[in-house]
Amino acid sequence: MPELLTDYGLFSLFLLSFCASTLIPLGSEWLLVALLLQGEDATTAVAVATAGNSLGAGSSYLIGRFGSDWLADRVLRIGEVQRQRAARIFARYGSWSLFFSWLPIIGDPLCLIGGLLRIHVGRFFLLVASGKGLRYIFVAQVTLRSMELAV
Repeated sequence: MPELLTDYGLFSLFLLSFCASTLIPLGSEWLLVALLLQGEDATTAVAVATAGNSLGAGSSYLIGRFGSDWLADRVLRIGEVQRQRAARIFARYGSWSLFFSWLPIIGDPLCLIGGLLRIHVGRFFLLVASGKGLRYIFVAQVTLRSMELAV
């Protein structure tokens, strides 16, 4: 399976990054690392991963804004406990908490709450993409630095 994903490079990275922030509990960082080790351009790979992951988070936002509890529960698998935790974070930090949407467990509920609270879509994507992008930049930098040290 990993060979299939690396064979399709950036397209696979986009899809995996998208899915990792929506329906399927996956990680996309491993594919970013694999592609960088194969010589993929770091800037392009980080941009593709960030775009996919941010757009995936946008689907959670849309479900929060226009969807139903059934979609949140069944499609995103975001339970009441996760929603309450995200709501407490939102109550404390406001829309700035969307910057931390890359965190496991609370990231998807934060995006859902952002939609429920009707956070402006531009602000949503700016904060979400910034946080997710910085995570991917960190992973890419660690990978590239490790490659330099291994030589």
